Amino acid sequence: MKEFELINHYFKGRGIIRRDVELGIGDDCALVSVPEGNQLAVTTDTLVAGVHFFEDIPPRALGHRVIAVNLSDLAAMGAEPAWVSLGLTLPNADMQWLEAFTEGMHEIAEYYNVQVIGGDTTQGPLTITVCAKGIVPAGKALKRSSARVGDWIYVTGPLGDAGLAIEARKRDLQLEPQHYKAALEKFHFPAPRVAAGQVLRGLATSAIDISDGLLADLKHILHSSHVGAKIHADKVPMSNALRSSLDEDARMQLALGFGDDYELLFTVNDNNKNAVETRLKQYGVEPVCIGQITANNGDIQLLNQGLPYQLTGQGFEHFS
Repeated sequence: MKEFELINHYFKGRGIIRRDVELGIGDDCALVSVPEGNQLAVTTDTLVAGVHFFEDIPPRALGHRVIAVNLSDLAAMGAEPAWVSLGLTLPNADMQWLEAFTEGMHEIAEYYNVQVIGGDTTQGPLTITVCAKGIVPAGKALKRSSARVGDWIYVTGPLGDAGLAIEARKRDLQLEPQHYKAALEKFHFPAPRVAAGQVLRGLATSAIDISDGLLADLKHILHSSHVGAKIHADKVPMSNALRSSLDEDARMQLALGFGDDYELLFTVNDNNKNAVETRLKQYGVEPVCIGQITANNGDIQLLNQGLPYQLTGQGFEHFS
């Protein structure tokens, strides 16, 4: 199957068709309409085989994952996902692989009312780049730069499961089958907190999605807002799979330092604390308060059961 046959078969005409898309796949550019009073939120992410996913990952899971991690960035800004374009580099045009990959991709895109509006296909080592676009009311986007001293720090769900799946694979850890299955499901099929991000608009003072690790991503907020943080490691939510599989130090390392969780990390002031908890619970999200913003610029004070706690390794960074 040649390039344009591949595009026409697996992408053109599949998935939802949004009314705000004037021209989708098939021309030099896509044309979309941004509603009046809104801003366009744009994010781009590249996933490389052997770096961001194992090369034998099920293609349906990979299709889901490449869309999900980009929608998570939009969620962190409080944006409503609308359109994605895809750059797909393939070693060869394996029809069975492509069918499963695009099925996973279109499934999650349809769930979040997102249309695939274009992209490119080339031949080479398996690499996938997604550019996702969303809309957010003008002036209402969540940012990293508005946390203030005294704000409370929250996460939207358990951390460390993706790390558990990856470490189990890399180090041949002998986990209980049900725990490994649960952790691998979290890694293969992350659930972007799209609704939560929109709930937080006007309530949270800052937000970011947890892709590189809680402490690493928290530092982005601290540096942008010129503040510090006190984090209670023992309050960080973890799944039963993680708690049952590793000792305390090992699971803390994964929950605080690993990443790939795609939960939201956000700050909120005293006045909005109760409103945030109530509204998120209405969407099935149980936010957990894990600390507070301090005046120590860029510094994270990490505690466990009220005592200073040291963690080795604090997040993933390319070229580090």
